[in-house]
Amino acid sequence: MTPCALIADDEPQLRDELAELLACAWPGLRVVALARNGREAVEQFESLRPSVCFLDVHMPGMSGVEAARHIGRRAHLVFVTAFEQYAVQAFAQGALDYLVKPVQPLRLAETVRRLRERIDAAAPARHSEDLLRHLAQQLQRGGRPPGLRWLRAQVGSALRLIAVDRVDFLRADSNYTVVAWRNDDGAGSEAVVSLPLKDLLAQLDPEQFVQVHRSTIVNLGSISHVVRGVNETADIHLKGRPEVLRASRRFTHHFRRM
Repeated sequence: MTPCALIADDEPQLRDELAELLACAWPGLRVVALARNGREAVEQFESLRPSVCFLDVHMPGMSGVEAARHIGRRAHLVFVTAFEQYAVQAFAQGALDYLVKPVQPLRLAETVRRLRERIDAAAPARHSEDLLRHLAQQLQRGGRPPGLRWLRAQVGSALRLIAVDRVDFLRADSNYTVVAWRNDDGAGSEAVVSLPLKDLLAQLDPEQFVQVHRSTIVNLGSISHVVRGVNETADIHLKGRPEVLRASRRFTHHFRRM
């Protein structure tokens, strides 16, 4: 029997990207459903009964963890999360399969290998109901993982891990984000992250990073000084960088006490 899969993610681009990566990593797998949230995932699972479900952890309404509790052991589960530390601490402890956004082909290949072995051996789905209950309760309480510590970014043809503390600012570029950061010798550099700016903002520590324009987020620790402009705007000067960022009037309240 051909194995089938369901992908649930509230970001259409990320759903499509995962489907494309799966087509390469597991040609024999048929993606039969793309869900926008946990409730749709449960409904489509009950209708189609796929053998594998890839569930985004944080979705509006019913979360991926809550959807997983409804699905139970009737399918093999893979959680997809943008919060790497959260995944390591929670899912790894429970021996649950997980992928970190942006999904990397090598990591996906490892997950696919484990899934295929279980399906070929007719092994039952493995996950802890106690852990799923704990994670669901944490999400319901509004509990969120700590701020993002690392970014996976494209620098030329190479993939690089960038410490968030080294990031000076982030700028929207269509469905991607340009990250301005400092390398080991303190020189400024730029890289591209394959996530929209709004998704990154939700993961960054609000005590360290603030949005100053609809297309710009700045690290408060990288600011040298702020010059008030016309129409209640402001120009943000950075330490050791020539770029001057513009704060729109909607966001200048961040600097009223600076």
